[in-house]
Parts: sequence; C-alpha cells; structure tokens
Amino acid sequence: MRLLLYNIRYATGTGAAFHLPLPGAGYLRSNRKVLTRITEFIRAEQSDIVGLIEVDTGSVRTGMVNQAEHIAAQIGHYSTYECKYGLGSFNQFVPIVRKQANAFLSAPHVRGERFHYFDTGIKRLIIELELENVCVFLVHLSLKFRQRQYQLRSLHDLVVQAKKPVIVAGDFNAFWGTHEIYLFMRASGLRSANTQGIPSFPARVPRIELDFILVSAGIEVTDFRVPDVRYSDHRPLVCDFHIKAAA
Repeated sequence: MRLLLYNIRYATGTGAAFHLPLPGAGYLRSNRKVLTRITEFIRAEQSDIVGLIEVDTGSVRTGMVNQAEHIAAQIGHYSTYECKYGLGSFNQFVPIVRKQANAFLSAPHVRGERFHYFDTGIKRLIIELELENVCVFLVHLSLKFRQRQYQLRSLHDLVVQAKKPVIVAGDFNAFWGTHEIYLFMRASGLRSANTQGIPSFPARVPRIELDFILVSAGIEVTDFRVPDVRYSDHRPLVCDFHIKAAA
C-alpha cells in the first residue's frame, strides 16, 4: 500500500507573492492553478491513502470549492474531513477559518472513520481511519511546545488502544525533529518511516523535519520519499508499506 501525506496550505501557493501586499496575505486567497497542480501530483502518485493537512472545505477563499472533495473526485477516491478546531472553539464561527480542515482520501469506500479531539491547543482534530488491517491517525499538532507534549500524551492513549497495526501521520510542528517525539515513539511502540531524517520544511530549501509518518510493529516500510514538490510551504511524504502476515 502507499500512503501520501501532504500539508497543502489551502492551495494558497508559496513564494514572495504569498506575502503581498502584507505578510501572510496569501492565506486569504486560493489559487486554482496551485490546486490543479497539487491534484495532478497526487493522482500521479497513485496512493491508496492520502492524508491532507490544511484543506479548505468551501470558504469564500476558494470560491466555495471543497478542496478535499475536489481532489477526491479527480483521483477517484472517497473523502472524509472535519474542521481542525475543537467543537466549542471560537474559530468555528470565524469566516474562512471555520472551513479549515484536515482530510483523508482513500481508494476503498471505508466507513471506519472516527473524529477525536485533543483537550488542549487550537488545532485539536485527530482523524482515525480504520481499514481492514491497519488504523491510520492524521494529526496537525500545536505550534506551542508544551501543548504539543500534552497532545502527544493523548495521542499515545489512542494508539495503544488500537487492535490493529497503527500509522500516525501528520504535521507535528516538531522543530527538533525526532528528538522531540522520541519518548512518544518509544512509549507508543512507533518508529519513523523516515529513517534518514529527510527534512520537509520549508519546501524550497528544506531544513526541518516537521512532517512525520510513524509506523508500529507489524508494518514493514518498503520505500520512503520526500519528493521535490513546491506547491506548498511543506514538501509531501510518500511511504510504501505492507502489513506483515503475523500482524
């Protein structure tokens, strides 16, 4: 199987123009050409599972286009998505922001998706996708170190309860890479598919390993890549794996 993880930054693009006329102004406008290029890249990878971080599910920024559903339709996948903020968050009432989500796209039509929420941080969503032989968790952790540690504790509790082999994927915002999540991985029985510690951020000249695909026992990683793709401020991760028979 193949898992593709990509923080697409709401298909707002990257480069100097993103910060014009004011720093970060690009977050207020989506680019249909960028969305098309992202979709074409994802289609070409022919992944069984796609985890998307920072997806717009139909705000005025995209002309009411739900990016998760749009990409899924173009590649023939099923989609599931949810706003990444807590159910009681003020962000649920803010235009544009309330449509900011994370999403799974999957080739089979699965019904095992579940939405969990951290009890701390602004970005609180955890999507759990249960397939026949594996559970995949998708996360986007807090920018604040202390809140990330609280979130990792909650994520640990979910992982150890799983009855199948587990994959945890997402933008961890771990500015110290695997050093920061080492204890979480040890306690959860997970290991990084990115054994060489290849950085994924920023996309133009990557220096930091912010994005992770972590796998449990029972999963054999057969290939791992960080393609040189620059449609977002992050580069995507591509992981090929199979479930061992004993699992």
